[in-house]
Amino acid sequence: MGFTPKGIIPPVITPLTKDGKFNEPMMRKVVNHLIDKGVHGLFPLGTTGEFYAFDHGEYRYILDVVVDETKGRVPVYAGATHITTRETVAQAKIAAEAGVDAISVLTTMFVSQTQEEVYQFYKTVAENTELPIIIYNNKPKTNVTVAPATAARLAEIDNIVGIKDSTGDFTNTCEYRRLTKGMNFHVLMGRDTLIFAALCCGAAGAIASCANVAPRLTADIYDKFQAGDMQGALEAQFKLAPLRLACNMGTFPEVIKEGMMMEGLDVGKCLEPIQELLPEEKEKLRKVLQEMDLL
Repeated sequence: MGFTPKGIIPPVITPLTKDGKFNEPMMRKVVNHLIDKGVHGLFPLGTTGEFYAFDHGEYRYILDVVVDETKGRVPVYAGATHITTRETVAQAKIAAEAGVDAISVLTTMFVSQTQEEVYQFYKTVAENTELPIIIYNNKPKTNVTVAPATAARLAEIDNIVGIKDSTGDFTNTCEYRRLTKGMNFHVLMGRDTLIFAALCCGAAGAIASCANVAPRLTADIYDKFQAGDMQGALEAQFKLAPLRLACNMGTFPEVIKEGMMMEGLDVGKCLEPIQELLPEEKEKLRKVLQEMDLL
């Protein structure tokens, strides 16, 4: 498997119309905006993209639009997530038909699992697709984790090529790196405040929700690091941090969508039950974006 995930990859928001339908023209605009600002990949239908809100038909439609508009300029990583193994496999097959470059597979939700069940889940998905797979560990959302030892076992499977770590536990991230050193397996940071630290630990990049709002700034962390400008990369990380911290004001991904709206990208609201920010929260967010030179 020659595919190498790397760089700053925004988990792209899903633009919606006022009646909650997928907004194709705005998605095309967002795709070009993010690529023009220097991101290294696109990840539709992740947590930030409200993956849980769409049926198979809508899922395919959204992927078709992103792949079509991207035109091979950067890799497209599709989220493939469901509570059951069989439905996750079904999504992986739809993603392959849409022509994506890789899939990101979140641990299943609601069902508590042993590490052996986690291993068998990913092994089965891998056996049913030829696409490269990025494991997605978001324990704070799912209450299911992928232990470092389990990740190391999964790294032996040819088309499982990496893991996104959204646990916020940096020891966990480092253990992923330590236990898979020398293997064709790449760690991507999923906590936007820890991108620079992860790169120092040997991570290949980050899947960063804040890159929807601040794509150039987030890409600077990676690009400057790769160029050897450690101080510049660290300064970009520090400048990005207030936006990620501001995400705690609302139910995710409301702050991300509101930030893009403030920037003039009419991506619409999150689907209910997620509510808009309160007026005072919007004002706080506006001040953050102004201080980051984004408005």
